[in-house]
Amino acid sequence: MENLALIDSFSEFKDDKQIDRVTLMAILEEVFRNALKKKFGSDDNFDIIVNPDKGDLEIWRNRIVVADGEVEDPNEEISLTEARKIEDDFEVGEDVSEEVKLMDLGRRSILALRQNLISKIHEHDNTIIYKQFKDLEGEIYTAEVHHIRHRAVILLDDDGNEIILPKDRQIPSDFFRKGDNVRGIIESVELKGNKPAIIMSRASPLFLEKLFEQEIPEVFDGLITVKKVVRIPGEKAKVAVDSYDDRIDPVGACVGMKGSRIHGIVRELGNENIDVINYTNNLNLFITRALSPARVTSIKLNEETKRAEVILKPEEVSKAIGRGGHNIRLAGQLTGFEIDVLREGAEEDVELSEFSDEIEQWIIEEFKKIGLDTAKSVLEQEVKDLVKRTDLEEETIQEVVNILKEEFEE
Repeated sequence: MENLALIDSFSEFKDDKQIDRVTLMAILEEVFRNALKKKFGSDDNFDIIVNPDKGDLEIWRNRIVVADGEVEDPNEEISLTEARKIEDDFEVGEDVSEEVKLMDLGRRSILALRQNLISKIHEHDNTIIYKQFKDLEGEIYTAEVHHIRHRAVILLDDDGNEIILPKDRQIPSDFFRKGDNVRGIIESVELKGNKPAIIMSRASPLFLEKLFEQEIPEVFDGLITVKKVVRIPGEKAKVAVDSYDDRIDPVGACVGMKGSRIHGIVRELGNENIDVINYTNNLNLFITRALSPARVTSIKLNEETKRAEVILKPEEVSKAIGRGGHNIRLAGQLTGFEIDVLREGAEEDVELSEFSDEIEQWIIEEFKKIGLDTAKSVLEQEVKDLVKRTDLEEETIQEVVNILKEEFEE
């Protein structure tokens, strides 16, 4: 058969794409059968023999010999005269097998064949990549920065597979250059058209959990269990850990001497502040630990509404709230409880909202953002500290302080 470019490319496809023999033969047969259907209306009476190793392919058309003038379907029947041109001893009713030359399909069909073959090979290749990365979902993966876009960083792995790290899956402090190696978890894999879209994340809590598995041998070995991870990427995280072996201190093992074990994880996450706490089924104790570094005086739980009233000394409140409210927000996410912070002696205090006639609501909201929702809580702070912790001007804060002193301390 003619050794055309289409046939020459069989071995090339097989080697480049690492497709097994059976799969390649199936793809080739499917492509040629589609071409035969277009050309002859049906492929039912064709035999296709493929030898991808040698680059050979044969197509045979099988027809029944009928008397001259009685051919109704030229694709499935052949006249006696035409049959005897192939072999002179054919008789009516016998089967004739005739080789179809590739050139008989026409130049346009041959070009379409090659295009379809390339398309099917790529489709198969993409399916393999999709399955490969689907199995890696939730696992840490490393790839190299190929180019940087406004909304995403495009990475390539060692096999040339494209991985997307969107802006909203990056840690805010992340800064990448072309050629940098980047670690993250494979968050999702989807087929868009026929091409797999592989999404990486560095902001997911699962990335932090997998880093614990990778960096801390006791977690990898299953001696320590990571019960839950919550995080505000690049800012703060809380990790609850437990061990079924009483001889192991899970927090100590994860943090290491002077933070030696967790240091690499912190550095990977852009110096994210990581609190590692001991998990417990005792909800009061768990919430107390979750609010660390604040020291809790007492807790009142409502398990039906999932709310916890936590009473602290005034000097502990800002620690419980944390910068930007991060500590209390993460403690709530970790424990599953909405946490209300109350100060000791609050019964003698007055809610800031009581001063709404004299203090604008947006100013009250600014104080609430940092956990200051009573008159006492504001008056206990230094004005210069409030300037740093809020978006308010010093003059505005001083006016509020004067109002509170005048009204509250009378």
